[in-house]
Amino acid sequence: MNKTDETLISLAARSLEDLGLALRVQQTTKTAQAHQGNALWQLGRGKERVHYAVEVKRGLTTHTLGATLAQLQHTRQAAGRPALLVTDHVPPELAQKLREQRQQFVDASGNAYLDTPGLLVFVATQKSKLKAPVPKGQSLTVAGLKTLFVLISDPALADAPQRAIAAAAGVALGAVPGVLSDLKDAGHLLASGRRRRMDATKRLLDQWAADYARKLRHKTLTARYAAPGFDAWPKWQIDAPTTRWGGEPAAHLLVQHLKPAVLTLYTHRLTPRLQVEQRLTPAGPHAEQHVLEIRRPFWGLLAQSGTRDDLVPPALVYADLLATGDARCIETAQLVYDRYLARLLPDR
Repeated sequence: MNKTDETLISLAARSLEDLGLALRVQQTTKTAQAHQGNALWQLGRGKERVHYAVEVKRGLTTHTLGATLAQLQHTRQAAGRPALLVTDHVPPELAQKLREQRQQFVDASGNAYLDTPGLLVFVATQKSKLKAPVPKGQSLTVAGLKTLFVLISDPALADAPQRAIAAAAGVALGAVPGVLSDLKDAGHLLASGRRRRMDATKRLLDQWAADYARKLRHKTLTARYAAPGFDAWPKWQIDAPTTRWGGEPAAHLLVQHLKPAVLTLYTHRLTPRLQVEQRLTPAGPHAEQHVLEIRRPFWGLLAQSGTRDDLVPPALVYADLLATGDARCIETAQLVYDRYLARLLPDR
């Protein structure tokens, strides 16, 4: 745990004590077992006592909410106790979303939501006091995120020449060694001689999804259209594989669980034929109904994922669903993980 995380934990602890709660630190990251959070706390008021696994996540936004909730679920399962989110600041609208998801939190500004038998706290009016620092590391650069995406989508690439990894990711060759080094240091990449093998888990997938939502996803959006034929989207002729469904429609085709509220197509160029057939017109900035969003593929020569040639890889479907911050999309993301990603990225 770095000094910034330690500072956030100290400020969060002070916030809880200011609310009249008794806090006892049972373990810190130095003694807690792996994946059980940054600390283990005991909170109480009067005779009531609640044990928490504390997880620090800086710079929380609506777009990173889904991935953060997925990470906290892993912490809760590993620690065998409720996961308490500690962050720099939770604005009111995000506090309400966390409350709807029953995710307990406390921030450095004094906002908090705690809800266990005998303990109920909800404060969502305090303004931000801190600025979240920018995480460092080669795997957190845009090129690093692209490289990590292709390794998650096609783990066999880990043993390919670095030039092939760079071509699949669409990045410069010089970006690959740093990412491989980061993965090796974190235990997600195993190396023996010249051979390399991914040994990644769902925790890495969720971290990539959060960083993708924070640093890369907004750069992929190129256009939004009003689509009068929205409800008939499964019958659209989209010229796969140069154009692929992503997000909610891709999830519907993968797990048949979600009726799309927004259509997403990944393509470098939307064909004039599709624009004419579907009578697509530019959508206004506040349009939310019957909207088609066009996103630019951010990868290079990544091989087909093995599902369908009209869909982006399941890892991207998963990340895009989490990035909506919508409860039904987050639920569907878990179904996509269970069916298509759990074998390669186990939850352990």
